[in-house]
Amino acid sequence: MLSKTHYAKSRLAVPLLLVLAIAACSKDEPATAPAAGQAAAAGQAAPPPPAVSAEVQAMNVDQLRDAATNALRENRIYAPGGNNAMEYYLALRDKLPNDPGVTSALTDLMPYTLIAAEQSIAREEFTEAQRLSAIIEKADPKAPALPRLKQSITAAQEAVAQRAQDSEAKTKAAEEARLKDQQRLAQQAEQQRATEAAAAQQLAQQQEAARQEAERQAAARREAEQREAAARAAAQTPSAPASAPASTAATSSGSNQLRPISTPAPRYPPEALRAGTAGEVLVEFTVGTDGSVTSARVVRATPARVFDREAVNAAKRWKFQPVSEPVTTRRTIGFNPGG
Repeated sequence: MLSKTHYAKSRLAVPLLLVLAIAACSKDEPATAPAAGQAAAAGQAAPPPPAVSAEVQAMNVDQLRDAATNALRENRIYAPGGNNAMEYYLALRDKLPNDPGVTSALTDLMPYTLIAAEQSIAREEFTEAQRLSAIIEKADPKAPALPRLKQSITAAQEAVAQRAQDSEAKTKAAEEARLKDQQRLAQQAEQQRATEAAAAQQLAQQQEAARQEAERQAAARREAEQREAAARAAAQTPSAPASAPASTAATSSGSNQLRPISTPAPRYPPEALRAGTAGEVLVEFTVGTDGSVTSARVVRATPARVFDREAVNAAKRWKFQPVSEPVTTRRTIGFNPGG
């Protein structure tokens, strides 16, 4: 049994040590492992340890007495678990239930254990809060603050779980919103591609229509020129055909000798097509004996320098039936965007 002298010394030492412990109260509390806090937030917290560890229960009276004194000296009032003054005094009370010194020490240490439990709840360290709550309940099952403490632990755990659910719901909602935005952007991109494809098709159709119209007009002009040349030739030779010099036939009436094989229409300049610009170009070109165009130049263009290049390029691609000698002639190439 503990001596009266020892309990007198312990009884005098407890208040002094407690005063020192007030400043270190928060510092001495162990931090709960992040995994434990996360498990509590998920509603899967491990069961709290017993109020008094099995190791402390196995100690004898003298060992508990020395351990309690050292714990108070080192400000280990309620933590760490298995090595604190509260557990040592609770184990001593189990062995010495009628010892007033033990009862007094537990009474003095109780408020600090309660404060530590409330701080653990505030930090959401629920396993530590439950351990301290078990110590308080073992020290005084009828402690007035005990029901409130247990209710606070439960409410805090529920709040953490609800917060986790809310966070998960927000994350899910944000992900759904992100997916919807991606789908909307994909739809807009698809619509944009479809619009561009339709515009390109329409432009191609307009260009093809313009090319066909230009080719039709060119053919009509060629026919008109041929008829006009034939009429002039008939007027000049009423009785019998006159043999004109070769150079004159090649330049003035050479078009009557030409038989076109392929006269593809010119390419319509995109800028002029978009602007709806129409015009015509008078091209002078020379056809070699093999029927290919050997040279071409612009004689007159309306408007100037808009259709010149395409008209010359088109004339150079023309093919005629072979002739006995080179023939130089002129033809008008028309450009009409609405054709």
